Amino acid sequence: MSGVAELPLHEGHVPRWLLSYMERLSRALLLVLNEIYGPDKTIDLFSDPLWFQAFNNIIGMDWDSSGSTTVVTAVIKKVSWSEDLGFLVLGGKGEYSRRTIDEIPLAVNRLGLGEEQNDLLTRISRVSAKIDGVLLQDGYSLYHHSLFVSSGGNWVVIQQGMNTNSRMARRYHLSKSSLNLDELINPHTGVASNNILRPINLVDEGSRDTIKVIEDLLKQRSSKILSEIRVINARLKGLGSLTMFSKTPLENTVLIEKRYSVPFYRPINITREFIETINKIQLEEAEKIAEALNIRGFGAEIVRALALVADLIYNAPPSNRDPVTHPIDPFKYSYAHGGKDGVPYRIRREILERTIMTLEEAVERAKLGDKEKLDVLKRLSRYSRSLVED
Repeated sequence: MSGVAELPLHEGHVPRWLLSYMERLSRALLLVLNEIYGPDKTIDLFSDPLWFQAFNNIIGMDWDSSGSTTVVTAVIKKVSWSEDLGFLVLGGKGEYSRRTIDEIPLAVNRLGLGEEQNDLLTRISRVSAKIDGVLLQDGYSLYHHSLFVSSGGNWVVIQQGMNTNSRMARRYHLSKSSLNLDELINPHTGVASNNILRPINLVDEGSRDTIKVIEDLLKQRSSKILSEIRVINARLKGLGSLTMFSKTPLENTVLIEKRYSVPFYRPINITREFIETINKIQLEEAEKIAEALNIRGFGAEIVRALALVADLIYNAPPSNRDPVTHPIDPFKYSYAHGGKDGVPYRIRREILERTIMTLEEAVERAKLGDKEKLDVLKRLSRYSRSLVED
C-alpha cells in the first residue's frame, strides 16, 4: 500500500559515523535489490510509503521522524550516482528540490534515455509538485521533492510537506503506474497516515463534477470569472444577509457548516497577481486543469477560488476526502539495527557491520556466478512474509 505518511518533525542531525554506516548499508541493500528485481522494480518499491519507512528503519533512522524522507532520499541519491544501479535519484530537500529540473538532462544522458524524456520528466516533476501543493490542499507546504528515474523509463516521485502549526510532516508518493498526466485523478499509489483531515481534494474521484465546472469556467471571460469569485467572497464574508445569495435556508445551513468544518471555505484574496494570472489563462487558452498547471501563478489560491465557485454557485462541491488509509505500523523494522535516537535501542555497530558484509558478499558472489547466498536471502524474505501473513 502506497501514498502518504504522517511524521512528526524531529530536531537534530544524523551523526557522521552513523551516516557513513547508513550509506554503506543502503548501497548493499540496493545492490541486492537491483540484482534480484532490476532497476524498474527496485524504484517501484519506494512508491510504497511503508516500504520506504521500513528501509528507513533498517538503516538506522528514527522510525517516526520527518527526517526519514530527507535523509533516506539523500543517501539513496548519493549511492545511485556513485554506483551503476540503472536508476538515479534527483532533487531533495529545499534548494535541492529546485535543482530537479536541472538534473533531469544529466540523468537522461547517463541512463541512456532518449532526449524526448527531458520534457516528459520535467512535466512529471512540475505536475507532481502542483498535485500535492495546489490540487490537494491539506495544510501542508511542500519542502522536499525527489524524482526516481530508471533506465527502463520508470519513475517514482517522493515529496514531503510540512504543517508548522501541528509540527507534523506528510509524505506523498506518486508513480508512473498511478499518475495519468492528462486526467490527474487518484495520482497517488496509495496512502499511509494516522491523521485524517478535510482538505480540498481535486484529484479525488469525487471531484470529477467540480473539475468539469472549473474547466468550463476557464473557457469564460476573465471578467465573468472574477465577478463570480466576488459573489463568493460576499457570501463567505457574510455581507448583508446570507439569504440574499441563497434560494433556501437549507443552503445557508450548508454554507455555514462548511465555513466552520472545512478551513478552506474562507474569502479569496484577489490581488493584482491573481487577476493577471486569470488573464494569462485566457491568453494561453488553457481549457484543462492539466494545461493551466503549466501557467506561472496558477496556484493554490486560484484553484481554491475556482473550487468555491463550482461549489457555492454551480452546486458541484469538491471532494473533502483525505487520501488516507491505516496501514500496518512499520516500527518492527527498527529492531533490525536500532534507531538513531535510541528507540527501540541504540544503534549496534557490530550488527550493522555484519549485515553489510553479508549483503556485500552475496552481491560479489552473484557477480561471479554464485547466487547461492542471494537465493538464501530470497527464501528468507518469502519465509518472513509468510509469518506476517499467518
